[in-house]
Amino acid sequence: MPSSPRSSSSRPSGPRSSSPVTPSSPVTPANRASAGTGNGSAVSGSGAAGAEVPDEAVTPLIRGLAVLRRLTEADGSASLSGLERATGLARSTVDRITATLARMGYLRLDGRDAVLAPRLMELGNAYLAALRLPRVLDAYADALADELDESVSIAVCDRDGIRFIHQATRRRAMSLRFRIGDLLPAERTAPGPLFASEWSEEEWTRWRERRAADPEDRGFPAVPARSRPYEGRSDTSALPASQRPTLGDDFEQRAAEAGETGWALDDQLIEPGLVALSMPVREAGRIACVVNVVSHTSRHDAAELRDALLPRLRTAVAEMERALARDDEPTPERNAELTQSDAPTGTGDAGGASGTVDAGSPGTAGIPGTAGSPGSARSTELSGSTEPAGKATAPSGLADWTGASKQELGREFIESLARGLTVITAFGEGRGELTLTAVAQATGLARATARRALITLEHLGYVTTHDRVFRLTPRVLGLGFPPLSRTTLPEIAAPHLTELSQRLHDSVSLAVLTGDEIQYTGHVSTRGIMSVHVTVGTRLPAYATSLGRAILADLPETRATEILAGAPKAVSGRTGTDPELFRAELDRVRAAGYALVEAELEQGLRSIAVPVRDLAGRTVAAVNVAMHSSRRTAEACVSDVLPELRATATRIEADLHIASRFRRVPQS
Repeated sequence: MPSSPRSSSSRPSGPRSSSPVTPSSPVTPANRASAGTGNGSAVSGSGAAGAEVPDEAVTPLIRGLAVLRRLTEADGSASLSGLERATGLARSTVDRITATLARMGYLRLDGRDAVLAPRLMELGNAYLAALRLPRVLDAYADALADELDESVSIAVCDRDGIRFIHQATRRRAMSLRFRIGDLLPAERTAPGPLFASEWSEEEWTRWRERRAADPEDRGFPAVPARSRPYEGRSDTSALPASQRPTLGDDFEQRAAEAGETGWALDDQLIEPGLVALSMPVREAGRIACVVNVVSHTSRHDAAELRDALLPRLRTAVAEMERALARDDEPTPERNAELTQSDAPTGTGDAGGASGTVDAGSPGTAGIPGTAGSPGSARSTELSGSTEPAGKATAPSGLADWTGASKQELGREFIESLARGLTVITAFGEGRGELTLTAVAQATGLARATARRALITLEHLGYVTTHDRVFRLTPRVLGLGFPPLSRTTLPEIAAPHLTELSQRLHDSVSLAVLTGDEIQYTGHVSTRGIMSVHVTVGTRLPAYATSLGRAILADLPETRATEILAGAPKAVSGRTGTDPELFRAELDRVRAAGYALVEAELEQGLRSIAVPVRDLAGRTVAAVNVAMHSSRRTAEACVSDVLPELRATATRIEADLHIASRFRRVPQS
């Protein structure tokens, strides 16, 4: 049985790891070599400096990960020709990789562009679930942000950089936040000195080498270049430009001070005006993560931030450390879960609360973790199942799915890439550390196949190993998580709405409830002479629309009563406003799972809507199809449109559930 997942919260390098290949440094101008070339050779553009590619490494996996990294650096979207130039791969190789990733649901092909899809976040979710820290500490960070009225984040160490794993931000005109998963240079942050206070001399040497190789911090696209003059403690204007100190030159001194005081400041090291205060959260005597409070000089200067907030931050950190200690205490239930199996495989779907999706459905065909396709250890997590994390079930049909995909797409589908990425999703809650056997069982792969994938992932820095146990590293968050972590519900729904409109040749909309009205947050119109057109942002009475009724039916009855208590007015000659009849209609909608409205909003307008539910099963929005009543009868709407509409809602839910696992997805 693997040991406690606690160690997955520590940095991926250091005394615990005996890995022959260490995780990678950020991509810099010096190592921005492609992950492969058009002549079939492959080099690691992101492995450990100077490390040769292992003989058993999976070249297609190396190249596929390179494409995902380039898409992440491009903020989630790039042309296929741009990917060809950025990676150095042949265009035919790029086409095959993107076709495979699209088949997995990790990106979508929009004309000549490749666009990252929310489902890719399941890779980062696997790391965050295995890490355990977000589940235990996120609520404390959120409460601290509310109390201080400042943005609060949680950071972990990634070699000589840091990555944020949680953000609790304040809604202000001037927003202060980084994206979850962004890699920042340790020396230009408040958490960095705290992590560095535990570094070994080898780690300090690696940091110095990186600083020398990347003098402008170009390997950290999330931060401005280092060339901005450093306002240190003495006047250096008389020095030659090449000898003037730059941002981070005093990092070793700051790390020593942080080790003594137990806190650290960022005084505008990232960019002018931004200040931050950090304290470490320790577990078993080591830094597990760092809590970071961010503000702006218009509210506090660095000294004021420290004096005003440090006492409360100390209290919050103590509470977090006690929570980690409680969570790590063995209980009969926890022991039973961990001893039953170290390699579970889920049996649920991807979390769709309104049904499952056929394996052949567009956009979800064969995606690992969805119904009708090969599942993996993560599927119970995504569905919110209460099935114990350690319970073993029979391996799902990854081999069958990859075989079917290969048969359908031919040489355009790269089986080894799909299998390698699936290995990442074997990790999760209660599975922070897995043996090779456990990974093979969780994915249904042969041991030899799983071993080669792990060797490749270890070489690229996504996995570390110690005593034959493997762990994911924070680098996994660099696979699409930063740009996707800001995805909104309308953005998640948009491609699905477009696809449905194109299939049915009708207008399709997404809406949320705002007070006693619905607000349209997404809309796709048809190109016909007569079509239903609604501007995004439009508000309409909830009681008179199919979208509103689909949402209201899932709310407590008192809420619907409140809406009708405002003496609703008839919008058209057929608008129902009688409270008793309306309550009966909501009962029918609740039982049937859909709302059908005819001419109650406008004469000649017929629409049918279904709810969209979040990970907890709550209705957060609705999607509908609207048309002129002459196009289809009410019966045809139910028999022909409703199945397609429900399938679309399920796809939206599946993406929403993945995207909202460790973050709040804005509804508009």
